[in-house]
Amino acid sequence: MRVSRLVVVAGAAIGAYVAAERLSRFRIAEASMSPTLHPGDLVLTWKTDRPPKRGDIVVFEDPTQPGFWLVKRVIGLPGEQVDLRDGKVFINGELLHEPWTVDDTGPDGFWHLGPDEVFVLGDARWLSTSDSRQIGPLPVGSLNQRVVFRYWPNPTLLP
Repeated sequence: MRVSRLVVVAGAAIGAYVAAERLSRFRIAEASMSPTLHPGDLVLTWKTDRPPKRGDIVVFEDPTQPGFWLVKRVIGLPGEQVDLRDGKVFINGELLHEPWTVDDTGPDGFWHLGPDEVFVLGDARWLSTSDSRQIGPLPVGSLNQRVVFRYWPNPTLLP
């Protein structure tokens, strides 16, 4: 019996250490991710080495303002062509289905992503600043924190 308790305690300690190293908390400050996230929401991110997937919500340091963190959604993946045209997003010439936004996306623009670049946008396109339309594509390695859970005010698992 003593060994099994020791195993449970050791497992819990290891789990707590891993969580402390991988989890971070953020408070959403702007409305650029509405309606998914709102100012004042509190979220948890999970640090991972997995490359981002389309639709992931990521937190990253603003490359133009060190120390300021941004939250955006991954839209374009390495090697893809992102075309913003007539208020819509096209990936490699195909219209992207975006259930997370109701806004038109402008201004028009075209980006060919490099092998280590992604394209991010806010969900509230007309409010979103400091996304790839302004700061350009981002290195995959800078996007290692994924938003996984909103814990305040309405607890919700996020993609």
